[in-house]
Amino acid sequence: MATFGNLSARLTDTLKNLRSKGKLSASDVDSTVREIRRALLEADVALDVVKEFTSKVRERALGDEVNQALNPAQQVVQIVNEELVAILGGEQRRLQFAKNPPTIIMLAGLQGAGKTTLAGKLAKWLRDQGHTPLLVACDLQRPNAVTQLGVVAEQAGAEIFAPEPGNGVGDPVQVAKRGVAEARSKHYDFVIIDTAGRLGVDAELMRQASDIRKATDPDEVLFVIDAMIGQDAVATAQAFQEGVDFTGVVLTKLDGDARGGAALSIRSVTGRPILFASTGEGLNDFEPFHPDRMASRILDLGDILTLIEQAQSAFNEDEARKVAEKISQDAFTLDDFLGQMQQLRKAGSLKKMMGMLPGMGKMQSQLDNFDEQEIVHTEAIIQSMTKAERENPKLLNGSRRLRIAKGSGMTVTDVNQLVQRFEQAAKMMKTVARGGLPQIPGMGPVPGMGGGRKKQQPAKGKGKRRSGNPAKRAQEAAGIAAKPAGASEGGSGFGLGGGGAAQPNEEDLAKLQQMLGKGLR
Repeated sequence: MATFGNLSARLTDTLKNLRSKGKLSASDVDSTVREIRRALLEADVALDVVKEFTSKVRERALGDEVNQALNPAQQVVQIVNEELVAILGGEQRRLQFAKNPPTIIMLAGLQGAGKTTLAGKLAKWLRDQGHTPLLVACDLQRPNAVTQLGVVAEQAGAEIFAPEPGNGVGDPVQVAKRGVAEARSKHYDFVIIDTAGRLGVDAELMRQASDIRKATDPDEVLFVIDAMIGQDAVATAQAFQEGVDFTGVVLTKLDGDARGGAALSIRSVTGRPILFASTGEGLNDFEPFHPDRMASRILDLGDILTLIEQAQSAFNEDEARKVAEKISQDAFTLDDFLGQMQQLRKAGSLKKMMGMLPGMGKMQSQLDNFDEQEIVHTEAIIQSMTKAERENPKLLNGSRRLRIAKGSGMTVTDVNQLVQRFEQAAKMMKTVARGGLPQIPGMGPVPGMGGGRKKQQPAKGKGKRRSGNPAKRAQEAAGIAAKPAGASEGGSGFGLGGGGAAQPNEEDLAKLQQMLGKGLR
């Protein structure tokens, strides 16, 4: 989501200024819409799209739905969110499956957009869904394109059909036809055709792509577009729509730092939905495109649904149940701790997952400085321990910790900190497993939630001993009377120390003498 980072920051800052206003005037709305227009234009969103978007936002913001709202500023944020969802496509559109397998997917786009890598990502995503994809190497022009597709296919665990070596040798149309026939004969349910690209749109590129489409009759033609190329994205999309007529769009390099707002224009300009988004270099950095979730990310409202889906795909429910039982039985070990961290890494980049939380855009600098290698260092330390040491960290004396530090390439201080963090985590998880609220270091127990120190109850039948001296007895009575009801003996009701009540002065004692009807000598 780095591509939309600047746009997100501008929009959130603009909308934040409205939250201090109880009622919005026409000038407030106009200034807000003006700032939104500037933010979108600076992000390379097409001018026609910007005009349509801002006019709808202004019209709705000046309407009754804002004027009659209890929180007008929040209502404007909702309007901007809904209009962003609209220009991104409204509802999510899924892949169209063939009535009779295989489903044929053809990839088209310029050279350098990431088609070959995307073919591997799509193949892995389909395999994870339980399908059997076949990759067909039809990019026979770019040097070593066939070899690259073979490497990507191996990483994705998918099969590849590559009868021609490429590097300018072979007929891509014939390879495409033979690839589809191969998939039918061997019962693959998906065919992904990787086609050649060019540095720019030309007649040869369009002719070849059009011939492959006519020869294979694909169910989906996905236009792969680099989200970082700016306004050229719109012109390129229009050229491919006229020459090949694609059915859907895939955005790549959404993890880049370019303005990338042209990606917001493609849906409105071409009328074709965005189906997938590529958010990194790894094969797992690939996800279906949800317009509503992307709009929420742009407005820094978070993307909890995607975060939950990634976590669910990585965590094993049976393993989680076993770990929960170990925690409740006080049998949680460093081996279990290591397993939990490894599952967390499988869910994807921690930095990206944290970026899906609402409001994290305000902490972008902290996210940028977050070092995911710390988990790797922690794994190295635990893996340098013996089985007995992992099961019982109390065995870790000085010499053992020095050996572990040398074996993991870390320091003894790092080992000590890991053991300390593990003990704190195990203690907190045990408290939670028993239905309590963990006490966070540096904070006292939360009022009303338990977890604090129990009050010492006086023994039954044994009250506080009274002094035999009448003067002292009177002082004790005066001290008790001066305390407010409900105050504890150990300190004030606000936890600011045990100052207690002020001692009675001589005038008070004199009054007390009269009340008691006896002299104090």
